[in-house]
Amino acid sequence: MKNENTYTVESRYATSPNEVKQMDTEALRKNFLIETLFVADQCQWVLSFFDRYMTGGAYPTTGPVTLETPDNLKATYFLERRELGIINVGGAGQVVADGETFDLDYKEALYIGQGTKDVQFISSDSAKPAKFYLNSTPAHTKYPTRKVSRAEADKVELGTPETANHRIINKLLVNSVLPTCQLQMGMTELKSGSVWNTMPAHVHDRRMEVYFYFEIPEGQAVCHFMGQPQETRHIWMQNEQAVISPNWSIHSGAGTSNYTFIWGMAGENLDYGDMDFAAITELK
Repeated sequence: MKNENTYTVESRYATSPNEVKQMDTEALRKNFLIETLFVADQCQWVLSFFDRYMTGGAYPTTGPVTLETPDNLKATYFLERRELGIINVGGAGQVVADGETFDLDYKEALYIGQGTKDVQFISSDSAKPAKFYLNSTPAHTKYPTRKVSRAEADKVELGTPETANHRIINKLLVNSVLPTCQLQMGMTELKSGSVWNTMPAHVHDRRMEVYFYFEIPEGQAVCHFMGQPQETRHIWMQNEQAVISPNWSIHSGAGTSNYTFIWGMAGENLDYGDMDFAAITELK
């Protein structure tokens, strides 16, 4: 069964540092915060004009959800000129890509290459639906569709309990694991008692990012920091919300509890270590 008209798309224009300096809280949230990603039996999309990065969520509850083609893309099918990264943050589910079925459990990832014409999202149990977090970027060539389990991730342990940033970085859809055109995705899990992510903060003019925060306990929140290192701003975020990070902006956060976040990147290189760090004592 195919659901009809099961998507929405919102476009977000790119902004400069000078514009952001003038923004109040409402304007910051309107331009960068993605508040709702999961709506029952729909695909929700935000198209950012930073690298034409698309952030979305597919939430099949009563039946399959089909990856439909928004008019914004002017394409015959969604992945005609794009690639797609998927990480399941809900119950068990399946993704069917051109007739091939991939089982995705919690925190497992799937890369779908350019040229794949038909994609469907399915929950294994309607009582505990899958939540497929989606990132998509323009692509120049086709790479094979491939599932990446947590065990297959390229893992890095960073930080310490003393600095409240002890965390495990799971590189899932990155060039050290599988080939992609420009999309890179991974998941950072903060240990109990740690709240800071990506500290020291950094920027990288070669890439923009999107952060998706989840596993935030009920009643808790994360304060996400953005802006130029000497002109920072903040956005308070709730569970299962995302935030767009321009290439000129830091992207860092501190929570009232530990949490997990998914990072996605696009730009002109695939070098995970491409970071221009800002000293903690120089942030303003």
